[in-house]
Amino acid sequence: MIHILVTGANGQVGQELQRHSSDYPEIKFEFASRENLDISNQNNVSQYIEKCKPDFVINAAAYTAVDKAEEDQENAYLVNAQAPLYLAKACKNIDAWLLHISSDYVYHHNPKRPLKENDETLAQGIYAKSKLEGDNNVIISGCKYSILRTSWVYSSFGNNFVKTMIRLGQSKDALTIVADQVGSPTYASDIALALLHQAKTIHSNPEKSKIYQSVFNFSNSGQTHWADFAREIFSIADINCNVGHTTTEAYNAPAPRPLWSVMDKSKFSEVWNMELVDWKKSLRDCIALINEMHTPSD
Repeated sequence: MIHILVTGANGQVGQELQRHSSDYPEIKFEFASRENLDISNQNNVSQYIEKCKPDFVINAAAYTAVDKAEEDQENAYLVNAQAPLYLAKACKNIDAWLLHISSDYVYHHNPKRPLKENDETLAQGIYAKSKLEGDNNVIISGCKYSILRTSWVYSSFGNNFVKTMIRLGQSKDALTIVADQVGSPTYASDIALALLHQAKTIHSNPEKSKIYQSVFNFSNSGQTHWADFAREIFSIADINCNVGHTTTEAYNAPAPRPLWSVMDKSKFSEVWNMELVDWKKSLRDCIALINEMHTPSD
């Protein structure tokens, strides 16, 4: 029996882990939300993990309000930078693994090819800088860790681009969407399954821990820009809404966005022996689930 503690249980990845948990009878799950575990409080974290004694901690908690973070710096750094350090230290004390979720925002440059894990990081904006500091805190903590840097996360749960587009597309004839940011949309369900695959693989192959202890890029395969992402959502959801283009500069959001978020995932595929799912297939799966969740039962 593998024992996994999940922080951020009410977030997109956390809820996907809850949805999939019944498919893993060999895993004992404990789901912690902000209400019962304040990960920004070091004493709370150390006491909770010492009592719980999990084999793995999946840190699915994050401060993800990118623009709000510009004004709310203290909380962004508490959740994205300090909390991962507290979790890492607590994991080290009981010899548990920390599986931590990070972001494509930490790179923020375009080497004219998919971004690799050892590429330079040029984080810009409070959200990006706090996520990068969180990564670095985990790496230097001395705990056993794996960091997944992912991008453009959406789900049938919570607030995200897919659900926003469905809502707006059903009420408007046309929308203007940014078209100069290129990346890979990623279904939170696939992130959840990847994390559970990691935990099972580590548990079965403890002698390979040095290979598993690293930073990995992870997203669905393929790439697009936000405007074409919206078009694909409308096509799958059978919504008639025209999509016009705008630029990042014209949109003028408070926080800077990376124009290039396409990541090289070959390291993840090779080390974990797990095939990546095409972003369009995962999007179809997600929208089918959204439709199912909103269809009145007989």
